[in-house]
Amino acid sequence: MILDKIIESTKQRVEAEKKEQSLADVQALALAMDVDTTFPFEEALRQQDFNFICEVKKASPSKGIIAEDFPYLHIAKEYETAGAAAISVLTEPEFFKGHKRYLEEIAQTVKIPVLRKDFIIDEYQIYQAKVWGASAILLICACLDVPTLTRFRELADSLGLSSLVEAHDEEEVQMAIDCGARIIGVNNRNLKDFTVDIQNSIRLRKLVDDDVIFVSESGLETPEHIQLLRDNNIGVALMGESFMRAPNKVEKLAYLYGPIHYKPAVKMCGISQVETIPAIVANEPDYMGLVFAPSKRQVSVEQACVLVQALRVEEEKAGTNRPIQVVGVFVNERLEDILSIVDEVGLDVVQLHGDEQEAFIQDLKEQTDVEVWKAVQVRTADDAAAWIDSAADMLLFDAYHKDERGGTGEIFDWSSLDNFDRPFILAGGIDRTNVARAIRAVRPFGVDISSGIETDGKKDPEKMQAFTELTDVVRRG
Repeated sequence: MILDKIIESTKQRVEAEKKEQSLADVQALALAMDVDTTFPFEEALRQQDFNFICEVKKASPSKGIIAEDFPYLHIAKEYETAGAAAISVLTEPEFFKGHKRYLEEIAQTVKIPVLRKDFIIDEYQIYQAKVWGASAILLICACLDVPTLTRFRELADSLGLSSLVEAHDEEEVQMAIDCGARIIGVNNRNLKDFTVDIQNSIRLRKLVDDDVIFVSESGLETPEHIQLLRDNNIGVALMGESFMRAPNKVEKLAYLYGPIHYKPAVKMCGISQVETIPAIVANEPDYMGLVFAPSKRQVSVEQACVLVQALRVEEEKAGTNRPIQVVGVFVNERLEDILSIVDEVGLDVVQLHGDEQEAFIQDLKEQTDVEVWKAVQVRTADDAAAWIDSAADMLLFDAYHKDERGGTGEIFDWSSLDNFDRPFILAGGIDRTNVARAIRAVRPFGVDISSGIETDGKKDPEKMQAFTELTDVVRRG
């Protein structure tokens, strides 16, 4: 059987690797590293209504060479941009043509968790996974008994690594349950003969408690397959060859995930140069943000007037049907000064990004006809909930930073917004690599991007266009 051959090859490989680097040495390296007890791999698989683990794989025993040209870093970046929750990287060298280098470099490059996908038969490989930068390992029930599965899972836990425990029949699912698995994957491909049955994971889902993350693996090709998983309480798919062969992985994942059914509003903020205006108009965001507070993107009132005039001229030249709304961003500014700038510049929206309280918002709304937004820095769900009844026309949620007022450029735990029941704009570290996940995870009214469309501190027309195209693909599905 193929599996027996792979296991025998793995035993020989591990013994050879131990001669190059001893167990004691790799163990010492692993134990010296920080331990993330939040288990980011598991957090990622709970982020949205359906999550994808996308695989970086050069070859397989059943299909041979999948990707002759194998730009693994580019592939990983594409997966991240497409909205993958995590990336699976093959490190088995003989049958799957994997390499530790792929895992190491991908883990250093992307911001999402990375799974070491290999045939783990020795604790040595778990320490390796930690040292190489993995957030999770694969444990295969067909390769291990329950005591070994338990011991390996507990070792992984102690290192801050999650364990995806893989089964393919009822007996192996029970093994996964018995070893205390928090993530159980059912392989629709039989590892003994490599035949595929997508119904396999659906049949076995009923054996596993709802609080255990359940992953369907292999043979998933269409949106109908993904919807079938959703309908049967399966929220994660591990995708391999179909993604590897897709020329555009962003479009492929959007196709599989399905349409969002609404168009998220886009605010491009921190505009400070007239040269940027043609790109703004070309990309048609819903809002253009001007920062009046101290910031490297701050504009004066005079500069703001020039920018708004240029915007309206460019829109007229382009024959724009829907004018872009101009947002003024203020931090702890006096009420009378805000009102003056609204009139002089011609703002459509005032965004309060400081310590302004509800009374200030209400006073401002009474004295102006423009919309008033309130930016809220979020650490926990309570930070957002405190503003649920605000008189502000829109809330904008940003990452918390004790020394910052205004945008932080950092993301926060989006799950804190899971039960927030009014429209909001999502800000804080939004860029091309995470906007797909952001939209799918929290369904915001809109997204606010600033540094994410910059190169060397200046707005980059190519990044602006790429961001616009991406949000459109995500919406269409």
